[in-house]
Amino acid sequence: MIRSCLPFRCVETSTAHVNGIDLHFHAAGEGPAIVLVHGFPQTSAGWTHQIPALAAAGFRVLAPDMRGYGRSTIPDDPAAYDADTIAADLTGLLDHIGERSAIFVGHDIGATMVWHLARANPDRVRAVAALSVPFAPRPTQPPTAVLRATLGPEHYLLLFQEPGIAEKILTRDVRRTLLTEGNWTRAWARSGAMPPRPDWLSEEELAAAVLDFTRTGFSGGLSYYRNFDRNWQLSARFADQKVLMPALFITGTEDIVRTFMPTEPMRIWVPNLQMITLDGAGHFIQQERPEQVNRALIDFATRTT
Repeated sequence: MIRSCLPFRCVETSTAHVNGIDLHFHAAGEGPAIVLVHGFPQTSAGWTHQIPALAAAGFRVLAPDMRGYGRSTIPDDPAAYDADTIAADLTGLLDHIGERSAIFVGHDIGATMVWHLARANPDRVRAVAALSVPFAPRPTQPPTAVLRATLGPEHYLLLFQEPGIAEKILTRDVRRTLLTEGNWTRAWARSGAMPPRPDWLSEEELAAAVLDFTRTGFSGGLSYYRNFDRNWQLSARFADQKVLMPALFITGTEDIVRTFMPTEPMRIWVPNLQMITLDGAGHFIQQERPEQVNRALIDFATRTT
């Protein structure tokens, strides 16, 4: 383990060999464990504001580059990214540091992964927090069929199902891809317009992310989405199981996910739920509103430990 002062203000970085891969992670603080699970298209750098704040509040914070991203192993086979495999990565990380359970916090597709973990391995999850992506009950049909019927064939989640095509579109201009909030369609690819850099993202942070994804590409991250139907099959064993541990959901009124994923079903399936909506906030809420998100996470984590 070595100390690194960028971008997390002198936290430790290490690599754990878990579940057949190398999982690179950042660690800071002492106390009850909190694991931060990033989404797409990001790495552990997406938690730059949360790691020091949670550590200072008395928690042992772990933020891995999930498999397929950053400095962690990037398997070529899309089948290596199903939700059970990701759950085994996360529980393996706990085993590596000698922790039986933790609070898991996920953003975007990382939220989907921690919702799955909460039902697949409830004994390892003390509490669960999700940013942007709500818990979704298991549909009666495979998710890709539901997406085609409800959102149409041009939706970016369906574009992501096409190996090679999505990679070509997203790698054409990595900076532009990273500045786009969930609207990676063929029409977007043809337009070529460059979105402005938001105030909450520094040029230094953006340049580092562009360099990272230029090196790794997007295939690893896209493979999570290519397991939608496989994950639907895997979830059959706990289709009627509720998320019973304490849960927190944070969303913004301007998050694109709200246009196709309702939040109300969570109140039935996640009975111990606290829901927070931040007015005017978009998809990358932990970076856009770090103080509010940190306060909510610290309050929640303190109550559940």
